[in-house]
Amino acid sequence: MMAKALLPKIRSLDALRAFVEGGSVSSAAVRLGLTQPQAGRLLAGLEAELGFALFTRENRRLALTPEGWRFYGQAERVLAGHDGLTRLAREIRQGHQDNHLRVLTAPQATHAVLGEALVTMARLVPGFTATIEGRARLDIEALVEQEHFDLGVTVPPLSHPRLKVEPLCETEAVLVLPKAHPLARRRQIGLMDLVGQDLIATHPRSLLRQRLQQLFRDIDQEPRIRFEALNGTIACQLVGLGLGIGLADPFVARSSGAAGMVMRRFEPTIPLPYGLFYPAWQKQSEIAVQLAGLIRDTAQHRAAAIMRSLRGPAASR
Repeated sequence: MMAKALLPKIRSLDALRAFVEGGSVSSAAVRLGLTQPQAGRLLAGLEAELGFALFTRENRRLALTPEGWRFYGQAERVLAGHDGLTRLAREIRQGHQDNHLRVLTAPQATHAVLGEALVTMARLVPGFTATIEGRARLDIEALVEQEHFDLGVTVPPLSHPRLKVEPLCETEAVLVLPKAHPLARRRQIGLMDLVGQDLIATHPRSLLRQRLQQLFRDIDQEPRIRFEALNGTIACQLVGLGLGIGLADPFVARSSGAAGMVMRRFEPTIPLPYGLFYPAWQKQSEIAVQLAGLIRDTAQHRAAAIMRSLRGPAASR
């Protein structure tokens, strides 16, 4: 006999979110407009319904178990979708035009290409609203099955039968160095220049880290990775502190805020393409097409400007 499908009630998931955001059952009760016993019963009922421990007691306070955190990550996506439906229903009742978009974006693209496009869009369409959510490339493919969205910006490869992917722009990896580093005097830096240098790299699954490892294998060398950063922004900030050098996405380097860092061309060239993606199952609205065009124009202009500055007589700082 097949087990009955489990679909926790939205109210129970609301209680879980209120507990996580508030940090206690009493805070969750206030957020939900309930008494503390009522909020406690919702949480206890959810735990019983799921059949595993959501909570543990630490110093007389409830805390999520590792399994609880894992469940909450998915529950938050369900709640986000429910919130979107509630908002859409309210807007339809009020006769609003559909001028709201939900955009998934690689974090580095938010500052580099998305911000300017949103400013222009807000000026051209006064009633335009948007929800912008940062998503790491490795997460996006897992999220398309659970989340509603209108368009997204990411770093390919991105392959999923429910996604339509279009080229956005292409740039190339740069070497980022502290301003006082001896190699910073050069306009272009090669792979052999990195041998024996203290390197700052992103996590092992990142595209740049994998490419760096492969380049060193090709010359039978090992990179001397002194610091490993969760993402490119942190890596650039460590470079700016003088802790080493590393490969970076130029969009990330420009938006990292690392004042003590410079960018230089790197050979061999490592192409870094960006793409726009859409849900393949739905027709794109006029407003989504308009925003996508603005994003494409901004991305291509900024990518070309960065490459010109790196190839010019004075390298970019």
